Amino acid sequence: MAPSTERPLDHRYRDEHPVRTLTYLFRADRRRLAAAGAVFTVKHSPVWLLPLITASIIDTVVQHRDIGRLWLSTGVIMFILVVNYPLHLLYVRLLYGSIRRMGTTLRSALCTRMQQLSIGYHAKVSAGVLQAKVVRDVETVEQMVQQTAETGLGAITVLLGGMVIIAVRTPEFVPVFLVVVPAAALVVARLRARLRHHNEHFRHEVETLSSRVTEMTRLIPVTRAHGLEGKALRRMDGTLSRLLTSGNRLDLVNGRFGSLSWVVLNVVGVLVLAGAALVSYYGVWGVTPGDVVMLSAFLTTLTGSVTTLAGLAPVITKGLESVRSVGEVLQAPELEDNEGKKELTALRGAVAFEHVGLAYDDAERPAVRDFTLSVAPGETIALVGASGAGKSTVLNLVIGFIRPTSGRLLLDGTDMNTLDLRTYRRFLSVVPQESILFDGTVRENVVYGMDDADEETVRAALRDANALEFVDRLPQGLDTLVGERGARLSGGQRQRLAIARALIRDPKVLVLDEATSALDTRSEALVQEALARLLRGRTTFVVAHRLSTVRGADRIVVMGDGGILEVGGHDELLRGGGAYAALHRGQAVAS
Repeated sequence: MAPSTERPLDHRYRDEHPVRTLTYLFRADRRRLAAAGAVFTVKHSPVWLLPLITASIIDTVVQHRDIGRLWLSTGVIMFILVVNYPLHLLYVRLLYGSIRRMGTTLRSALCTRMQQLSIGYHAKVSAGVLQAKVVRDVETVEQMVQQTAETGLGAITVLLGGMVIIAVRTPEFVPVFLVVVPAAALVVARLRARLRHHNEHFRHEVETLSSRVTEMTRLIPVTRAHGLEGKALRRMDGTLSRLLTSGNRLDLVNGRFGSLSWVVLNVVGVLVLAGAALVSYYGVWGVTPGDVVMLSAFLTTLTGSVTTLAGLAPVITKGLESVRSVGEVLQAPELEDNEGKKELTALRGAVAFEHVGLAYDDAERPAVRDFTLSVAPGETIALVGASGAGKSTVLNLVIGFIRPTSGRLLLDGTDMNTLDLRTYRRFLSVVPQESILFDGTVRENVVYGMDDADEETVRAALRDANALEFVDRLPQGLDTLVGERGARLSGGQRQRLAIARALIRDPKVLVLDEATSALDTRSEALVQEALARLLRGRTTFVVAHRLSTVRGADRIVVMGDGGILEVGGHDELLRGGGAYAALHRGQAVAS
């Protein structure tokens, strides 16, 4: 049969049982898993063969049987023990390698799906939740498979092997074990259930402490400034006191559980030992002294195996829930649909809105309504208006993050709904309000997505962005690490790197979203100068609250309640005395 070419993202995860999902994820390694099971059975056999070998040796000594049986029994168990080492390494290679490959494949599929999901989906689902699915949920699935395979398979082989040996050697005791072993395991499981409750309570207290410590360290400047150290410490002392009480209670319950389970198992063991000894003493059923020792050993071993299987239930439940959690992302329907659409190989930069409207599913009124505007290539359009007027929604429509629910948006005369937006975005650059930098070097952040750019091109982009001067002063220049989210740079420096990143792509369409709102006066002047170079010859959409930053735009579009209130140049709109003039007067009074 030919191997399946189905990829992880082609599979239907939604509404199927998570065990079936796991079976699918391990489909490529099913032969390795079968081999791992066979190897484990052999390497784990001393656990359930040792009581039988012990019984044989005792009978040889007590009944003075042929001494050759002693050496044979010893040789067999020694051989199995010696080969355990290479077999265990082979088992780890087969099983853990398969689990690691499954985890890597699953994480890769999740990351791929996150790149395909719409911006609307990412706006609704927090980054922390998605990060937890990629890191924690996949790790939980890996741990579940590891523990189930290691502990569960061990318990099952011991149960099966032990019961087969008992059935062959002393079949009369099979009913006794079928009753006594589950009963003893049930008592231990009930004790463990109480322990689990106290463990969970202690975990919640530890999580609360972690939250309090994070909060306390974050508030230290405020606490110190207002002389509130005592209050902060008293609050922390209350949390520590609750943690101490919970910990003491957990320790006591742990002690009770350990002692009671030990007593229960040993009492049952003594009873079975006494019963088997009596049977052997009176010569009933042909039970030998070695069989008495074997039955006593198997009782402890089999009871522990049943208890182990019962204890796996929470691990399996948690793991299967993580499989469902991952499946929610892998089958999320909100994908950006680009398959089979026209690819864009060139763009002049003409953008036309034809009665465009957009209404979100859960909104009472449309975010944008009857928006009609024609933008010529190279023209700069500024969008102004109060918060909630629809400016950012228009920018997201231009980028293609969202699609119009009514009307059409045309690029060079072609409806955007018919285009592969991935090819369109090669001609697009965005400079957001908060510069998004990653923990890499200056060079890596500037050439992001343009890995073939040489140093001369990078330096030219930095020069045009008014960034080369400060970059050359950095310890390693272009190879200086900027820190997570650019933490080692000032706001103005981060924004100029973002402009350099936009310049190096040489876009035809440019989107600026409040690119100078969070800067001081000097930084704003440098960024504005860099933006002036960036805008030349490019179709540009600018959103800004400071009207002083948009007065040089070719046209200013004043928006309100999702629609266009007026359009014109700065001087023209001021003379008109309409909405723009009112906004201008309001900012003049505020300043």
